[in-house]
Amino acid sequence: MRITHYRTLTTVHDWGRPVGDANGVYADGRVRVPIVVVETDEGITGVGLGPHADIENVFAAIEGEDPRSVTTLYDRMLRQVFKAGHAGAVFGTIGALDTALWDIKAQAAGEPLWRLFGGRDRRVPAYASALDIALDDDEFVATYQEYADLGLRAAKVKGGLDIEQDRYRLTTVRDVLAKANRGARPSVMLDVNETWTRKQAVRHVNEIERTLDLTWIEEPVRRWDAEGHAAVGRGIRASVATGENLTGLEQHRALISAGAVDIVQTAAVWGITHFLRVATLAHAHDLPVSPIGTTPVGLLHAATSVPNHLVSELQDLRPPCGVSVDLHVEDGAYVLGDTPGLGLRVDEEAIAAASHLIPDPLAGGSHIRPERAGRRLHPDETLNA
Repeated sequence: MRITHYRTLTTVHDWGRPVGDANGVYADGRVRVPIVVVETDEGITGVGLGPHADIENVFAAIEGEDPRSVTTLYDRMLRQVFKAGHAGAVFGTIGALDTALWDIKAQAAGEPLWRLFGGRDRRVPAYASALDIALDDDEFVATYQEYADLGLRAAKVKGGLDIEQDRYRLTTVRDVLAKANRGARPSVMLDVNETWTRKQAVRHVNEIERTLDLTWIEEPVRRWDAEGHAAVGRGIRASVATGENLTGLEQHRALISAGAVDIVQTAAVWGITHFLRVATLAHAHDLPVSPIGTTPVGLLHAATSVPNHLVSELQDLRPPCGVSVDLHVEDGAYVLGDTPGLGLRVDEEAIAAASHLIPDPLAGGSHIRPERAGRRLHPDETLNA
């Protein structure tokens, strides 16, 4: 079997409500979703969700190769962009191609990827994550009630701009989940998406912890700040979670070596091989891993075989337009299906029909860092204006 071609698509994830975080909001709830499709000479195609940046150059490293040699091809792609570097969107392109190759490998074996990885249990524990910072109070409760009805007992709230608002939201989601689970104690987490300085982080979390048991604080300071994460960890009771925006094993190594992270995260967009390597590094330091992503199907399959997997993020309950996934959610967990490969399929006609909904990448959203991030003295009321 040989890799012959690739195709790129872009679809839209339409949440039907505003979504975002401390950095910004997609007011109409529509977010771009790039897709890479890899073709082979035996008719098997693989799908990866991720960027297309510099894909012609990256694909040259794997064209004509046997797609089943996935981890070796992953390293070939890294070497292909050695001089310019593999960080940022290019790392996402490598991740999308890597995910598509794992999809092909499992399809060729006639097995779902979780089985190929040696997973025993197709259930992957999940926590609710609604990208909820722009919701009003009624919308917030209704959204998390939907997650609670699926048996979820943990939730991550977006915040970081207003201590009192964060305290209220965290307490509210705790009560919603506890009521749905007959009083069982839920876990609540706060994600501030790199919006604080070190001192702001310690002060903000200490204030919340006066009245609430916070399971973890996520990305309290800039992603690369190992010393800062360590300082925050020493100053609070909650665990520190970070890593979703780190593009390479070497970036994780610095934080883990500094004792700066308690929950090691990787994003689905960076690919399966990256996740497996980060999970092994974390396991060597007795640290748990937790995948991040809107549609993290590749990492869910991999998580079934990782001994230190803790819990995976569950964002929207619907996949992007034109994308279907063989999994469902029940009793607080993803349940993976038996379709060979990832169980991920794309309907290109549906994607083409929805093309008018795809937002301009230069439009506002949480991917653009605010000018005064980390330099606010007072709550920011603009997100709910």
